Amino acid sequence: MIKVFPFIFILLWSSAFITTKPIIDYSDPFAALAFRFALVAFGFLIFSIYSRQKIIVSKKNFLQSFFSGVLFHGFYLGGVFYSISIGMPTGLAALIVTLQPILTNVLSGPILKEKVSIKQWIGVLLGFVGASLVLGFEIGSKIPTAGLIATIIALIAITSSTLWQKTISNNLPLSVSNMNQALGGFSFHLLIIIFFADPYIEFSKTFIIAMSHQIFLVSFGAFTILMFLIKKNSASKTVSIFFLIPPTSAFMAWLFLNEKLSNLDLLGFFIATIGVYIATRDK
Repeated sequence: MIKVFPFIFILLWSSAFITTKPIIDYSDPFAALAFRFALVAFGFLIFSIYSRQKIIVSKKNFLQSFFSGVLFHGFYLGGVFYSISIGMPTGLAALIVTLQPILTNVLSGPILKEKVSIKQWIGVLLGFVGASLVLGFEIGSKIPTAGLIATIIALIAITSSTLWQKTISNNLPLSVSNMNQALGGFSFHLLIIIFFADPYIEFSKTFIIAMSHQIFLVSFGAFTILMFLIKKNSASKTVSIFFLIPPTSAFMAWLFLNEKLSNLDLLGFFIATIGVYIATRDK
């Protein structure tokens, strides 16, 4: 069953790109994320109580998970949502964030003392080439500076959160850890709303469907799987599967939104798949 988790994660995480635009069309990005992670934290609280998990943990363990949530749910998702909301091309934002496995490979050696083999580097480079082919290079010339900065911050945040999650020593149940991380994300976006944003949410049918998708399938499903994979595998191997997300998202957009899928996209999908296989196989 564990071997299936990466494939389930790719499908669930990729589907989030389809519902991000409808959410920010009907809300301020930070208000939407604060609303999302308030519900996610409450959901994990209920599940933890139901499964009789110890909710009150040490200050150290709480702060470790809380800070991880600030990085991942706050800086990373906030940066991506904000950049797209002010006109950053989705493809370019995805391409920048897709640099995460390369940055993680560079840092996992000195920080985590993980050995990154030549085989993994070849797989990572192939994965990046494949993802780049799918996303394309005609991304337009009008790139908002603030959007570019926000996306780079998101890239640094998701890389840092992955390395941080691998280094923390707590053995909290996933539901409790995820609850504390969601609280971190909620707190971050609440502070942004209070001091910087002009929050609004239009609870249209489209918004409710898109938000429900991101709460149940992405936050409860995909993120829990990701935390499990980071805990069980090396950071460098875990993040390599992210290269399959842009191709899978493109395929889903073709399947559900009737977006064009070219032969170049299919070639990119094939190359990225080979790259991920090389980077993640054990032998």
